[in-house]
Amino acid sequence: MKKSLLLCAALLTTAAHAAPLEWRGISLSSAEWGEKLPFPGVYGKDFVYPTVASTAYYQAQGMNLMRIAFRWERLQPTLNGEFDAAELARLREFVDGTTARGLQVLLDPHNYAAYKEVHVGRPEVPIAAFADFWRRLALQFKNNPKVQFGLVNEPRNMPTETWGQAAQAAVDAIRAAGATNLVTVPGNGYTGAWSWFESRWYGTANAEVMGRVRDPADRMLFEVHQYFDKDGSGTSPECVSPEVGAERLQRFTTWLRQNKRRAILGELGGGANAVCEQAVRGALQHLQANADVWAGWLWWAGGPNWGDYFLSLEPGADGRDKPQMRWLKPFLE
Repeated sequence: MKKSLLLCAALLTTAAHAAPLEWRGISLSSAEWGEKLPFPGVYGKDFVYPTVASTAYYQAQGMNLMRIAFRWERLQPTLNGEFDAAELARLREFVDGTTARGLQVLLDPHNYAAYKEVHVGRPEVPIAAFADFWRRLALQFKNNPKVQFGLVNEPRNMPTETWGQAAQAAVDAIRAAGATNLVTVPGNGYTGAWSWFESRWYGTANAEVMGRVRDPADRMLFEVHQYFDKDGSGTSPECVSPEVGAERLQRFTTWLRQNKRRAILGELGGGANAVCEQAVRGALQHLQANADVWAGWLWWAGGPNWGDYFLSLEPGADGRDKPQMRWLKPFLE
C-alpha cells in the first residue's frame, strides 16, 4: 500500500511538471449579460465586451486562449437574418485586437442551445436556423486562423438526439462556408464530464449520441465543463474532496480514448480554499497525464464587473492575483 501511495504521488508530481497542454485560458464573461432584462438591453449598461487590453494580464500569466461569451440574439436579431452591424463590430473589435496580440479566441454563443428561450429543434427555432447562424459567423471569421468556433454554451432541456443533429448541421455549415477553424462541440445536459454517461435526467446519454458527430476537416474537439462542488454546478465555493477533480474526469477520459476522440475542458473552477485547490490541481494533473486525448482547459471566469465573485480571476484593484491564479501557475509554465 505504501509503495502504491508513493507511486501515485510521483505520477502526480510528474504530471504537474509536464509540458503545458496546447490550450490554456479563461472564459471572459460580460457580453452575454442582461438576458433577464428587457432584451436586447443597453450596451454599456446591461452588457459590455471585455477590452482587448484586459487580456494582457492573462497572456502574461501564460494563457493563450480567450473564450468570449456573447448572445446569439444580439448578433442575429432575426433568425436567418443579417447580423446586427453594431454588435458584430463589438465582437470583431475584441476578436481582431486579441488575436493580433498572438492569442487565440474561442467564440462562445452563450445560449444553452436556445434562441430567445426557445430551444433549437423546435418549430420556432429549426436546426436549419442554427446552421444558418454558424454559416454566417464562419464567413465572418474564417480567414483568421486564431479564431476557434464553440458551437454553443451548455445545451439543455432538449433530446440529446436533437442536439446531436444540430451540432452536426452546424459543423457541416461551417465547413461548407470554407472555414477550417477548430470547432468545439459540447454535449447535452450542461455538457458535464461527470454526466456524459447520464441517461436519467436529460434523456439519452451523450456517450451514446455525441460520438456520431463528425467533422470532415478533422478539426473538432468535444467541449465539456466540470466543477467540483456537490452538484457540479459551480455555484458553491466548497469542493467535495481533494480527489474529486480527477475522479469526475476519469470515465470521460476513458470514453475519449476508446472512441479515438479529443476534448477541451471548457470550464472549471473552485473556491479559494485548500480542498478546492487540491481538486483543481488534481483535475489539471489528470489532463496533462492524458494529453493524448485532452487538448487544454479554460478557467471560469474572467471579465469586468464580477466584483467579489468567488470564481473570478480578474486581478483586484490593487493589481494582486486572485489565490486561484497561484494554483494554475504550474500548468501555465
